[in-house]
Amino acid sequence: MTFNAPVGLIADTLNHIARIDDLAATGAFPNFDVDLVSPILDEANKLARDVLAPLNPIGHKSGARLTDAGVIAAPGFSEAYAQFREGGWMGLSFPEKFGGQGLPKPLALAVMEMMHASNMAFALCPLLTFGAIEAILEHGSDEQKQMYLPKLISGEWTGAMNLTEPQAGSDVGALKAKALPNSDGSYAISGQKIFISWGDHDMTDNIVQLVLARLPDAPQGSKGISLFVAPKYIVKPDGSLGERNTFRCIGLEHKMGIHASPTCVMEYSNAKGWLVGEPNKGLAAMFTMMNSARLNVGLEGVGLAEAALQAAVEFAHQRKQGQANGVEGPAPIIHHPDIQRSIASMAAATQAARSICYACGAAAELAKHATDPAVREAAKMREDFLTPLAKAWSTDRAVDVANFGVQIHGGLGFMGETAAAQFYLDARILPIYEGTNGIQAIDLVGRKLSMNNGAAAISLMDEIRASAREARETNDPRFVSIAERLEEAVGVFDQATDWIIAAMKSARESALYGATAYLKLAGDVAGGFYLTRSALELRHKGHGERAIALARFFAENSLAAAHGLMGPITMASRVGKDTALLASGNGE
Repeated sequence: MTFNAPVGLIADTLNHIARIDDLAATGAFPNFDVDLVSPILDEANKLARDVLAPLNPIGHKSGARLTDAGVIAAPGFSEAYAQFREGGWMGLSFPEKFGGQGLPKPLALAVMEMMHASNMAFALCPLLTFGAIEAILEHGSDEQKQMYLPKLISGEWTGAMNLTEPQAGSDVGALKAKALPNSDGSYAISGQKIFISWGDHDMTDNIVQLVLARLPDAPQGSKGISLFVAPKYIVKPDGSLGERNTFRCIGLEHKMGIHASPTCVMEYSNAKGWLVGEPNKGLAAMFTMMNSARLNVGLEGVGLAEAALQAAVEFAHQRKQGQANGVEGPAPIIHHPDIQRSIASMAAATQAARSICYACGAAAELAKHATDPAVREAAKMREDFLTPLAKAWSTDRAVDVANFGVQIHGGLGFMGETAAAQFYLDARILPIYEGTNGIQAIDLVGRKLSMNNGAAAISLMDEIRASAREARETNDPRFVSIAERLEEAVGVFDQATDWIIAAMKSARESALYGATAYLKLAGDVAGGFYLTRSALELRHKGHGERAIALARFFAENSLAAAHGLMGPITMASRVGKDTALLASGNGE
Protein backbone atom coordinates (compact mmCIF):
# COMPACT_ATOMS: atom_id res chain seq x y z
CA MET A 1 0.00 0.00 0.00
CA THR A 2 1.27 3.45 -0.89
CA PHE A 3 0.29 6.50 1.12
CA ASN A 4 1.48 10.07 1.25
CA ALA A 5 -0.28 12.45 3.62
CA PRO A 6 -1.75 15.66 2.15
CA VAL A 7 0.52 17.74 4.37
CA GLY A 8 -0.40 21.08 2.80
CA LEU A 9 -4.13 20.44 3.12
CA ILE A 10 -3.72 19.33 6.73
CA ALA A 11 -1.67 22.44 7.53
CA ASP A 12 -4.35 24.65 5.95
CA THR A 13 -7.00 22.94 8.07
CA LEU A 14 -4.96 23.54 11.22
CA ASN A 15 -4.57 27.20 10.31
CA HIS A 16 -8.03 28.08 9.03
CA ILE A 17 -10.37 25.67 10.82
CA ALA A 18 -8.58 24.79 14.07
CA ARG A 19 -7.12 28.32 14.08
CA ILE A 20 -4.05 27.06 15.84
CA ASP A 21 -2.67 30.60 16.20
CA ASP A 22 -5.65 31.46 18.43
CA LEU A 23 -4.75 28.51 20.64
CA ALA A 24 -1.16 29.68 20.85
CA ALA A 25 -2.39 33.16 21.85
CA THR A 26 -3.87 31.73 25.07
CA GLY A 27 -0.33 31.34 26.41
CA ALA A 28 -1.02 27.71 27.37
CA PHE A 29 1.50 26.32 24.89
CA PRO A 30 4.83 28.06 25.49
CA ASN A 31 6.71 25.44 23.46
CA PHE A 32 4.55 25.94 20.40
CA ASP A 33 5.63 28.03 17.46
CA VAL A 34 3.82 28.07 14.13
CA ASP A 35 7.13 27.23 12.47
CA LEU A 36 6.97 23.83 14.16
CA VAL A 37 3.90 22.75 12.24
CA SER A 38 5.52 21.91 8.91
CA PRO A 39 8.51 19.94 10.25
CA ILE A 40 6.29 17.97 12.65
CA LEU A 41 3.85 17.11 9.88
CA ASP A 42 6.69 16.19 7.52
CA GLU A 43 8.32 13.87 10.04
CA ALA A 44 5.01 12.25 10.92
CA ASN A 45 4.35 11.70 7.24
CA LYS A 46 7.69 9.91 6.86
CA LEU A 47 6.76 7.46 9.60
CA ALA A 48 3.29 6.95 8.16
CA ARG A 49 4.41 6.67 4.54
CA ASP A 50 7.64 4.73 4.89
CA VAL A 51 7.07 2.51 7.93
CA LEU A 52 3.38 2.04 8.74
CA ALA A 53 1.77 1.99 5.29
CA PRO A 54 3.90 -0.93 3.99
CA LEU A 55 2.88 -2.95 7.07
CA ASN A 56 -0.85 -2.39 6.57
CA PRO A 57 -1.51 -5.20 4.06
CA ILE A 58 0.90 -7.48 5.93
CA GLY A 59 -1.00 -6.98 9.16
CA HIS A 60 -4.31 -7.49 7.37
CA LYS A 61 -3.18 -10.87 6.04
CA SER A 62 -1.23 -12.08 9.08
CA GLY A 63 -3.16 -10.58 11.99
CA ALA A 64 -2.14 -10.78 15.63
CA ARG A 65 -1.68 -14.23 17.22
CA LEU A 66 -2.57 -15.61 20.64
CA THR A 67 0.06 -17.95 22.07
CA ASP A 68 0.76 -19.51 25.43
CA ALA A 69 3.01 -16.52 26.11
CA GLY A 70 0.28 -14.03 25.26
CA VAL A 71 -0.60 -11.99 22.18
CA ILE A 72 2.07 -11.56 19.51
CA ALA A 73 1.73 -8.48 17.32
CA ALA A 74 1.59 -8.74 13.53
CA PRO A 75 4.96 -8.97 11.72
CA GLY A 76 6.89 -5.70 11.82
CA PHE A 77 4.57 -4.00 14.29
CA SER A 78 6.93 -4.16 17.28
CA GLU A 79 9.72 -2.52 15.29
CA ALA A 80 7.31 0.11 13.95
CA TYR A 81 6.04 0.84 17.44
CA ALA A 82 9.62 1.33 18.62
CA GLN A 83 10.03 4.03 15.97
CA PHE A 84 6.72 5.61 16.97
CA ARG A 85 7.84 5.67 20.60
CA GLU A 86 11.32 6.98 19.87
CA GLY A 87 9.82 9.81 17.83
CA GLY A 88 7.93 11.03 20.90
CA TRP A 89 4.63 10.93 19.03
CA MET A 90 2.57 9.69 21.97
CA GLY A 91 3.28 12.74 24.10
CA LEU A 92 2.75 15.62 21.68
CA SER A 93 -0.20 17.22 23.45
CA PHE A 94 0.31 16.02 27.03
CA PRO A 95 1.80 18.02 29.94
CA GLU A 96 5.53 18.56 30.12
CA LYS A 97 5.65 17.71 33.82
CA PHE A 98 4.89 14.10 32.90
CA GLY A 99 7.22 14.03 29.92
CA GLY A 100 4.92 15.36 27.22
CA GLN A 101 5.62 18.17 24.79
CA GLY A 102 2.69 20.43 25.69
CA LEU A 103 1.63 21.19 22.11
CA PRO A 104 -1.94 21.99 20.98
CA LYS A 105 -4.27 19.03 20.57
CA PRO A 106 -5.20 19.76 16.93
CA LEU A 107 -1.55 19.29 15.96
CA ALA A 108 -1.52 15.91 17.69
CA LEU A 109 -4.78 15.04 15.93
CA ALA A 110 -3.19 15.88 12.59
CA VAL A 111 -0.30 13.54 13.33
CA MET A 112 -2.62 10.74 14.38
CA GLU A 113 -4.72 11.21 11.27
CA MET A 114 -1.65 10.22 9.26
CA MET A 115 -1.09 7.15 11.44
CA HIS A 116 -4.72 6.05 11.05
CA ALA A 117 -4.60 6.62 7.30
CA SER A 118 -1.45 4.58 6.84
CA ASN A 119 -2.30 1.75 9.25
CA MET A 120 -5.50 1.98 11.28
CA ALA A 121 -4.94 -1.31 13.10
CA PHE A 122 -1.58 -0.06 14.38
CA ALA A 123 -2.84 3.40 15.33
CA LEU A 124 -5.60 1.95 17.48
CA CYS A 125 -2.93 1.11 20.07
CA PRO A 126 -1.92 4.72 20.79
CA LEU A 127 -5.57 5.78 20.51
CA LEU A 128 -6.44 3.58 23.49
CA THR A 129 -3.40 4.87 25.36
CA PHE A 130 -4.58 8.46 24.86
CA GLY A 131 -7.85 7.59 26.61
CA ALA A 132 -6.01 5.98 29.52
CA ILE A 133 -3.73 9.01 29.88
CA GLU A 134 -6.63 11.46 29.89
CA ALA A 135 -8.58 9.42 32.45
CA ILE A 136 -5.61 9.25 34.83
CA LEU A 137 -4.83 12.94 34.31
CA GLU A 138 -8.40 13.88 35.15
CA HIS A 139 -9.27 11.38 37.86
CA GLY A 140 -6.12 9.67 39.12
CA SER A 141 -4.42 10.33 42.44
CA ASP A 142 -1.05 12.09 42.52
CA GLU A 143 0.59 8.74 43.19
CA GLN A 144 -1.13 7.15 40.19
CA LYS A 145 -0.15 10.04 37.96
CA GLN A 146 3.50 9.77 38.96
CA MET A 147 3.46 5.99 38.64
CA TYR A 148 1.79 5.63 35.24
CA LEU A 149 1.75 8.86 33.25
CA PRO A 150 5.47 9.26 32.43
CA LYS A 151 5.66 5.75 30.99
CA LEU A 152 2.37 6.06 29.12
CA ILE A 153 3.18 9.48 27.70
CA SER A 154 6.64 8.36 26.61
CA GLY A 155 5.07 5.35 24.90
CA GLU A 156 7.14 2.91 26.95
CA TRP A 157 3.84 1.44 28.18
CA THR A 158 0.46 1.37 26.47
CA GLY A 159 -3.05 1.60 27.87
CA ALA A 160 -6.31 -0.21 27.23
CA MET A 161 -9.93 0.33 28.22
CA ASN A 162 -11.89 -2.62 29.68
CA LEU A 163 -15.57 -1.69 29.59
CA THR A 164 -17.59 -4.16 27.55
CA GLU A 165 -18.85 -7.50 28.86
CA PRO A 166 -20.90 -10.20 27.11
CA GLN A 167 -24.14 -8.82 28.60
CA ALA A 168 -23.06 -5.17 28.86
CA GLY A 169 -22.19 -3.35 25.67
CA SER A 170 -23.58 0.15 25.28
CA ASP A 171 -25.47 -0.38 28.55
CA VAL A 172 -22.45 -0.27 30.83
CA GLY A 173 -24.73 -0.22 33.84
CA ALA A 174 -25.35 -3.93 33.24
CA LEU A 175 -21.74 -4.94 33.85
CA LYS A 176 -21.05 -7.62 36.44
CA ALA A 177 -17.27 -7.56 37.01
CA LYS A 178 -16.55 -7.41 40.74
CA ALA A 179 -13.84 -5.67 42.76
CA LEU A 180 -13.31 -6.84 46.33
CA PRO A 181 -11.11 -4.80 48.70
CA ASN A 182 -7.74 -6.24 49.71
CA SER A 183 -6.02 -5.50 53.00
CA ASP A 184 -3.27 -3.48 51.29
CA GLY A 185 -5.64 -0.91 49.77
CA SER A 186 -5.83 -2.61 46.38
CA TYR A 187 -8.80 -4.53 44.99
CA ALA A 188 -9.24 -8.06 43.63
CA ILE A 189 -10.98 -7.78 40.27
CA SER A 190 -12.83 -10.73 38.74
CA GLY A 191 -14.92 -10.97 35.60
CA GLN A 192 -14.72 -11.20 31.85
CA LYS A 193 -14.31 -8.33 29.39
CA ILE A 194 -14.78 -8.63 25.64
CA PHE A 195 -13.88 -6.55 22.58
CA ILE A 196 -10.79 -5.11 24.32
CA SER A 197 -8.66 -3.56 21.58
CA TRP A 198 -4.94 -4.04 22.18
CA GLY A 199 -5.73 -5.61 25.56
CA ASP A 200 -2.56 -7.67 25.22
CA HIS A 201 0.51 -7.57 22.97
CA ASP A 202 4.28 -7.89 23.04
CA MET A 203 5.26 -4.40 21.84
CA THR A 204 5.89 -2.90 25.31
CA ASP A 205 7.01 -4.09 28.73
CA ASN A 206 3.73 -3.22 30.41
CA ILE A 207 0.08 -2.56 29.56
CA VAL A 208 -2.00 -0.38 31.87
CA GLN A 209 -5.59 -1.59 31.93
CA LEU A 210 -8.40 0.70 33.01
CA VAL A 211 -11.22 -1.56 34.18
CA LEU A 212 -14.83 -0.90 35.12
CA ALA A 213 -16.13 -3.08 37.97
CA ARG A 214 -18.53 -3.05 40.90
CA LEU A 215 -17.68 -2.77 44.57
CA PRO A 216 -19.48 -5.17 46.94
CA ASP A 217 -21.96 -2.57 48.18
CA ALA A 218 -22.41 -0.77 44.86
CA PRO A 219 -25.92 0.31 43.83
CA GLN A 220 -27.42 -1.23 40.72
CA GLY A 221 -27.05 0.32 37.29
CA SER A 222 -24.60 2.90 36.05
CA LYS A 223 -24.49 4.64 39.44
CA GLY A 224 -22.70 1.63 40.90
CA ILE A 225 -19.65 1.30 38.66
CA SER A 226 -16.12 2.22 39.67
CA LEU A 227 -12.91 2.58 37.67
CA PHE A 228 -9.72 0.70 38.50
CA VAL A 229 -6.20 0.73 37.13
CA ALA A 230 -4.67 -2.75 36.75
CA PRO A 231 -1.22 -3.04 35.15
CA LYS A 232 -0.13 -6.22 33.39
CA TYR A 233 2.94 -6.17 35.61
CA ILE A 234 2.67 -4.71 39.10
CA VAL A 235 4.69 -1.51 39.41
CA LYS A 236 6.99 -1.38 42.43
CA PRO A 237 7.43 1.85 44.45
CA ASP A 238 10.76 2.51 42.70
CA GLY A 239 9.07 2.28 39.28
CA SER A 240 10.46 -1.11 38.34
CA LEU A 241 8.21 -3.96 37.29
CA GLY A 242 7.29 -6.74 39.67
CA GLU A 243 5.08 -9.80 39.42
CA ARG A 244 2.70 -10.57 36.57
CA ASN A 245 -0.89 -9.68 37.33
CA THR A 246 -3.45 -12.46 37.12
CA PHE A 247 -5.59 -11.27 34.20
CA ARG A 248 -5.08 -12.92 30.80
CA CYS A 249 -6.22 -12.68 27.23
CA ILE A 250 -8.07 -15.97 26.69
CA GLY A 251 -9.19 -15.38 23.11
CA LEU A 252 -8.91 -13.14 20.07
CA GLU A 253 -12.05 -12.13 18.22
CA HIS A 254 -12.19 -13.00 14.50
CA LYS A 255 -13.18 -9.76 12.83
CA MET A 256 -14.10 -8.69 9.32
CA GLY A 257 -11.37 -6.02 9.40
CA ILE A 258 -8.50 -4.53 11.43
CA HIS A 259 -6.98 -8.01 11.74
CA ALA A 260 -3.69 -6.68 13.08
CA SER A 261 -5.43 -4.99 16.01
CA PRO A 262 -5.84 -7.71 18.66
CA THR A 263 -9.41 -7.60 19.95
CA CYS A 264 -9.14 -9.53 23.18
CA VAL A 265 -11.36 -11.48 25.50
CA MET A 266 -9.84 -10.64 28.89
CA GLU A 267 -10.34 -12.86 31.92
CA TYR A 268 -9.86 -11.29 35.35
CA SER A 269 -9.42 -13.68 38.27
CA ASN A 270 -8.64 -11.78 41.47
CA ALA A 271 -6.43 -9.47 39.45
CA LYS A 272 -4.91 -6.68 41.48
CA GLY A 273 -6.15 -3.18 40.72
CA TRP A 274 -6.40 0.22 42.38
CA LEU A 275 -9.40 2.54 42.51
CA VAL A 276 -9.24 5.56 40.22
CA GLY A 277 -11.27 8.46 41.57
CA GLU A 278 -14.13 7.96 44.00
CA PRO A 279 -16.07 4.74 44.61
CA ASN A 280 -19.13 4.35 42.37
CA LYS A 281 -18.04 7.37 40.32
CA GLY A 282 -16.55 5.40 37.44
CA LEU A 283 -19.11 6.71 34.97
CA ALA A 284 -17.56 10.19 34.98
CA ALA A 285 -14.09 8.73 34.49
CA MET A 286 -15.42 6.48 31.75
CA PHE A 287 -16.78 9.46 29.86
CA THR A 288 -13.39 11.15 30.06
CA MET A 289 -12.01 8.14 28.20
CA MET A 290 -15.00 7.90 25.90
CA ASN A 291 -14.99 11.54 24.82
CA SER A 292 -11.30 11.29 24.03
CA ALA A 293 -11.93 8.09 22.11
CA ARG A 294 -14.98 9.46 20.28
CA LEU A 295 -13.02 12.32 18.76
CA ASN A 296 -10.13 10.01 17.94
CA VAL A 297 -12.44 7.44 16.34
CA GLY A 298 -13.84 10.24 14.19
CA LEU A 299 -10.27 10.99 13.24
CA GLU A 300 -9.81 7.32 12.34
CA GLY A 301 -12.64 7.86 9.89
CA VAL A 302 -10.84 10.85 8.40
CA GLY A 303 -7.61 8.91 8.01
CA LEU A 304 -9.25 5.88 6.49
CA ALA A 305 -11.25 8.04 4.09
CA GLU A 306 -8.05 9.79 3.00
CA ALA A 307 -6.36 6.46 2.36
CA ALA A 308 -9.34 5.15 0.38
CA LEU A 309 -9.42 8.38 -1.63
CA GLN A 310 -5.75 8.13 -2.50
CA ALA A 311 -6.09 4.50 -3.56
CA ALA A 312 -9.10 5.32 -5.74
CA VAL A 313 -7.36 8.24 -7.46
CA GLU A 314 -4.26 6.14 -8.15
CA PHE A 315 -6.32 3.27 -9.56
CA ALA A 316 -8.49 5.59 -11.67
CA HIS A 317 -5.39 6.99 -13.36
CA GLN A 318 -4.04 3.53 -14.11
CA ARG A 319 -7.11 1.52 -15.06
CA LYS A 320 -8.10 1.84 -18.74
CA GLN A 321 -11.67 1.10 -19.78
CA GLY A 322 -13.86 2.53 -22.51
CA GLN A 323 -13.48 5.69 -24.56
CA ALA A 324 -13.25 9.32 -23.53
CA ASN A 325 -13.20 12.60 -25.44
CA GLY A 326 -9.69 13.68 -26.30
CA VAL A 327 -8.09 10.33 -25.41
CA GLU A 328 -6.90 7.89 -28.06
CA GLY A 329 -7.57 4.24 -27.41
CA PRO A 330 -8.79 2.88 -24.08
CA ALA A 331 -9.03 5.76 -21.63
CA PRO A 332 -7.99 5.81 -17.98
CA ILE A 333 -11.26 5.76 -16.08
CA ILE A 334 -10.37 9.03 -14.38
CA HIS A 335 -11.71 10.66 -17.58
CA HIS A 336 -15.23 9.27 -17.10
CA PRO A 337 -17.70 11.72 -15.50
CA ASP A 338 -19.15 9.21 -13.04
CA ILE A 339 -15.68 8.37 -11.73
CA GLN A 340 -14.90 12.07 -11.41
CA ARG A 341 -18.15 12.59 -9.50
CA SER A 342 -17.36 9.69 -7.18
CA ILE A 343 -13.84 10.93 -6.45
CA ALA A 344 -15.12 14.47 -5.87
CA SER A 345 -17.65 13.06 -3.39
CA MET A 346 -14.87 11.22 -1.60
CA ALA A 347 -12.60 14.28 -1.46
CA ALA A 348 -15.31 16.68 -0.25
CA ALA A 349 -16.56 14.30 2.46
CA THR A 350 -13.02 13.61 3.67
CA GLN A 351 -12.11 17.27 3.99
CA ALA A 352 -15.43 18.13 5.65
CA ALA A 353 -14.87 15.36 8.21
CA ARG A 354 -11.29 16.48 8.80
CA SER A 355 -12.51 20.01 9.43
CA ILE A 356 -15.18 18.93 11.92
CA CYS A 357 -12.68 16.83 13.89
CA TYR A 358 -10.00 19.51 13.99
CA ALA A 359 -12.56 22.15 14.98
CA CYS A 360 -13.74 19.88 17.80
CA GLY A 361 -10.16 19.44 19.04
CA ALA A 362 -9.57 23.19 18.92
CA ALA A 363 -12.77 23.86 20.88
CA ALA A 364 -11.63 21.39 23.53
CA GLU A 365 -8.38 23.27 23.98
CA LEU A 366 -10.06 26.69 24.13
CA ALA A 367 -12.50 25.33 26.70
CA LYS A 368 -9.53 24.57 28.95
CA HIS A 369 -7.13 27.38 28.20
CA ALA A 370 -8.91 30.55 27.01
CA THR A 371 -8.29 33.44 29.38
CA ASP A 372 -11.85 34.81 29.05
CA PRO A 373 -14.42 32.72 30.99
CA ALA A 374 -17.09 33.51 28.39
CA VAL A 375 -14.85 32.17 25.63
CA ARG A 376 -14.19 29.02 27.66
CA GLU A 377 -17.91 28.49 28.18
CA ALA A 378 -18.72 28.99 24.49
CA ALA A 379 -15.87 26.70 23.47
CA LYS A 380 -17.08 23.97 25.80
CA MET A 381 -20.55 24.16 24.28
CA ARG A 382 -19.01 23.92 20.81
CA GLU A 383 -16.87 20.94 21.82
CA ASP A 384 -19.87 19.15 23.31
CA PHE A 385 -21.96 19.76 20.21
CA LEU A 386 -19.26 18.77 17.74
CA THR A 387 -18.16 15.58 19.53
CA PRO A 388 -21.08 13.40 18.34
CA LEU A 389 -20.71 14.90 14.86
CA ALA A 390 -16.97 14.21 14.82
CA LYS A 391 -17.55 10.62 15.88
CA ALA A 392 -20.72 9.70 13.98
CA TRP A 393 -20.83 11.89 10.89
CA SER A 394 -17.13 11.38 10.15
CA THR A 395 -17.27 7.60 10.52
CA ASP A 396 -20.45 7.28 8.45
CA ARG A 397 -18.71 9.25 5.73
CA ALA A 398 -15.66 6.99 6.05
CA VAL A 399 -17.84 3.98 5.22
CA ASP A 400 -19.34 5.92 2.29
CA VAL A 401 -15.90 6.89 1.01
CA ALA A 402 -14.56 3.35 1.35
CA ASN A 403 -17.65 2.11 -0.48
CA PHE A 404 -16.98 4.54 -3.33
CA GLY A 405 -13.41 3.25 -3.40
CA VAL A 406 -14.54 -0.34 -3.88
CA GLN A 407 -16.93 0.74 -6.63
CA ILE A 408 -14.25 2.68 -8.49
CA HIS A 409 -12.02 -0.41 -8.41
CA GLY A 410 -14.85 -2.39 -9.99
CA GLY A 411 -14.49 -6.16 -9.80
CA LEU A 412 -10.97 -5.78 -8.44
CA GLY A 413 -12.40 -3.86 -5.50
CA PHE A 414 -14.25 -6.98 -4.45
CA MET A 415 -11.05 -8.98 -4.38
CA GLY A 416 -9.56 -9.48 -0.94
CA GLU A 417 -6.03 -8.60 -1.98
CA THR A 418 -6.80 -4.98 -2.89
CA ALA A 419 -6.37 -2.05 -0.54
CA ALA A 420 -9.90 -0.91 -1.43
CA ALA A 421 -11.36 -4.11 0.00
CA GLN A 422 -9.32 -3.81 3.19
CA PHE A 423 -10.35 -0.19 3.69
CA TYR A 424 -14.02 -1.13 3.40
CA LEU A 425 -13.64 -3.97 5.90
CA ASP A 426 -11.65 -1.79 8.31
CA ALA A 427 -14.05 1.15 8.04
CA ARG A 428 -17.13 -0.78 9.11
CA ILE A 429 -16.14 -0.96 12.78
CA LEU A 430 -15.93 2.81 13.12
CA PRO A 431 -19.69 3.59 13.35
CA ILE A 432 -19.87 0.96 16.13
CA TYR A 433 -16.87 1.97 18.25
CA GLU A 434 -17.24 4.05 21.44
CA GLY A 435 -21.00 4.24 21.42
CA THR A 436 -22.75 3.37 18.17
CA ASN A 437 -23.64 6.20 15.87
CA GLY A 438 -27.29 5.83 16.86
CA ILE A 439 -26.23 6.52 20.44
CA GLN A 440 -24.29 9.57 19.26
CA ALA A 441 -27.47 10.85 17.61
CA ILE A 442 -29.45 10.28 20.81
CA ASP A 443 -26.74 12.11 22.76
CA LEU A 444 -26.91 15.00 20.32
CA VAL A 445 -30.67 15.51 20.53
CA GLY A 446 -31.10 14.34 24.11
CA ARG A 447 -28.24 16.12 25.86
CA LYS A 448 -26.38 18.54 23.64
CA LEU A 449 -29.46 20.34 22.32
CA SER A 450 -31.11 20.46 25.74
CA MET A 451 -28.23 22.42 27.25
CA ASN A 452 -29.22 26.08 27.44
CA ASN A 453 -32.21 25.41 25.18
CA GLY A 454 -30.14 24.81 22.05
CA ALA A 455 -27.57 27.55 22.61
CA ALA A 456 -24.75 25.45 21.12
CA ALA A 457 -26.64 24.94 17.86
CA ILE A 458 -27.77 28.57 17.75
CA SER A 459 -24.19 29.81 18.18
CA LEU A 460 -23.00 27.56 15.37
CA MET A 461 -25.83 28.76 13.11
CA ASP A 462 -24.88 32.37 13.76
CA GLU A 463 -21.34 31.69 12.55
CA ILE A 464 -22.60 29.78 9.54
CA ARG A 465 -24.84 32.65 8.49
CA ALA A 466 -21.94 35.09 8.90
CA SER A 467 -19.78 32.99 6.57
CA ALA A 468 -22.62 32.74 4.05
CA ARG A 469 -22.91 36.54 4.06
CA GLU A 470 -19.16 36.87 3.57
CA ALA A 471 -19.28 34.44 0.68
CA ARG A 472 -22.16 36.34 -0.95
CA GLU A 473 -20.40 39.69 -0.50
CA THR A 474 -17.42 38.53 -2.57
CA ASN A 475 -19.65 38.89 -5.66
CA ASP A 476 -17.75 35.90 -7.03
CA PRO A 477 -20.42 33.74 -8.74
CA ARG A 478 -18.83 30.61 -7.28
CA PHE A 479 -19.10 31.90 -3.73
CA VAL A 480 -22.57 33.31 -4.32
CA SER A 481 -23.81 29.87 -5.32
CA ILE A 482 -22.15 28.35 -2.24
CA ALA A 483 -23.79 31.03 -0.08
CA GLU A 484 -27.22 30.24 -1.50
CA ARG A 485 -26.92 26.55 -0.68
CA LEU A 486 -25.45 27.26 2.76
CA GLU A 487 -28.24 29.72 3.61
CA GLU A 488 -30.89 27.24 2.51
CA ALA A 489 -29.30 24.41 4.48
CA VAL A 490 -28.84 26.39 7.68
CA GLY A 491 -32.46 27.46 7.42
CA VAL A 492 -33.51 23.82 7.36
CA PHE A 493 -31.11 23.11 10.23
CA ASP A 494 -32.70 25.93 12.23
CA GLN A 495 -36.20 24.59 11.56
CA ALA A 496 -35.14 21.03 12.42
CA THR A 497 -33.47 22.17 15.64
CA ASP A 498 -36.62 23.94 16.80
CA TRP A 499 -38.68 20.85 16.00
CA ILE A 500 -36.32 18.47 17.84
CA ILE A 501 -36.13 20.67 20.95
CA ALA A 502 -39.94 20.93 21.10
CA ALA A 503 -40.43 17.23 20.41
CA MET A 504 -37.96 16.21 23.12
CA LYS A 505 -40.18 18.03 25.61
CA SER A 506 -43.55 16.75 24.41
CA ALA A 507 -42.98 13.59 22.33
CA ARG A 508 -39.54 12.23 23.12
CA GLU A 509 -39.95 8.99 21.16
CA SER A 510 -40.82 10.94 18.02
CA ALA A 511 -37.69 13.04 18.42
CA LEU A 512 -35.52 9.94 18.88
CA TYR A 513 -36.87 8.43 15.66
CA GLY A 514 -35.46 11.45 13.85
CA ALA A 515 -32.18 11.71 15.76
CA THR A 516 -29.98 10.01 13.19
CA ALA A 517 -31.36 12.10 10.35
CA TYR A 518 -30.87 15.23 12.48
CA LEU A 519 -27.23 14.32 13.13
CA LYS A 520 -26.71 13.78 9.39
CA LEU A 521 -28.19 17.24 8.69
CA ALA A 522 -26.09 18.87 11.43
CA GLY A 523 -22.92 17.25 10.07
CA ASP A 524 -23.71 18.23 6.51
CA VAL A 525 -24.31 21.85 7.48
CA ALA A 526 -21.23 22.01 9.73
CA GLY A 527 -19.11 20.38 7.03
CA GLY A 528 -20.36 22.83 4.42
CA PHE A 529 -19.67 25.73 6.76
CA TYR A 530 -16.08 24.70 7.44
CA LEU A 531 -15.38 24.07 3.76
CA THR A 532 -16.76 27.52 2.96
CA ARG A 533 -14.73 29.20 5.67
CA SER A 534 -11.55 27.52 4.49
CA ALA A 535 -12.24 28.52 0.88
CA LEU A 536 -12.80 32.14 1.91
CA GLU A 537 -9.58 32.32 3.91
CA LEU A 538 -7.47 30.65 1.24
CA ARG A 539 -8.97 32.95 -1.40
CA HIS A 540 -7.46 35.89 0.45
CA LYS A 541 -4.06 34.21 0.09
CA GLY A 542 -4.50 33.65 -3.62
CA HIS A 543 -4.35 29.85 -3.68
CA GLY A 544 -7.84 28.69 -2.87
CA GLU A 545 -8.96 27.07 -6.14
CA ARG A 546 -9.08 23.53 -4.79
CA ALA A 547 -10.76 24.69 -1.58
CA ILE A 548 -13.39 26.57 -3.59
CA ALA A 549 -13.98 23.51 -5.76
CA LEU A 550 -14.46 21.33 -2.67
CA ALA A 551 -16.87 23.82 -1.09
CA ARG A 552 -18.89 24.17 -4.32
CA PHE A 553 -19.15 20.45 -4.89
CA PHE A 554 -20.18 19.80 -1.29
CA ALA A 555 -22.75 22.59 -1.51
CA GLU A 556 -24.37 21.14 -4.62
CA ASN A 557 -24.02 17.51 -3.61
CA SER A 558 -24.76 17.56 0.16
CA LEU A 559 -26.17 20.93 1.21
CA ALA A 560 -28.65 20.85 -1.66
CA ALA A 561 -30.14 17.70 -0.11
CA ALA A 562 -30.82 19.34 3.26
CA HIS A 563 -34.55 19.84 2.58
CA GLY A 564 -34.89 16.13 2.01
CA LEU A 565 -33.76 15.37 5.56
CA MET A 566 -36.59 17.29 7.19
CA GLY A 567 -39.01 14.49 6.37
CA PRO A 568 -36.97 11.73 8.07
CA ILE A 569 -36.38 13.99 11.09
CA THR A 570 -40.09 14.54 11.68
CA MET A 571 -41.16 11.13 10.33
CA ALA A 572 -42.34 9.59 13.59
CA SER A 573 -45.01 12.23 14.05
CA ARG A 574 -46.65 10.77 10.92
CA VAL A 575 -45.60 7.15 10.54
CA GLY A 576 -44.23 6.12 13.95
CA LYS A 577 -46.67 3.21 14.26
CA ASP A 578 -45.72 1.99 10.79
CA THR A 579 -42.06 2.04 11.75
CA ALA A 580 -42.72 0.00 14.89
CA LEU A 581 -44.71 -2.52 12.85
CA LEU A 582 -41.96 -2.90 10.27
CA ALA A 583 -39.35 -3.25 12.99
CA SER A 584 -41.29 -6.08 14.64
CA GLY A 585 -39.98 -8.58 12.10
CA ASN A 586 -43.45 -9.96 11.36
CA GLY A 587 -43.57 -10.67 7.64
CA GLU A 588 -47.32 -11.25 7.46
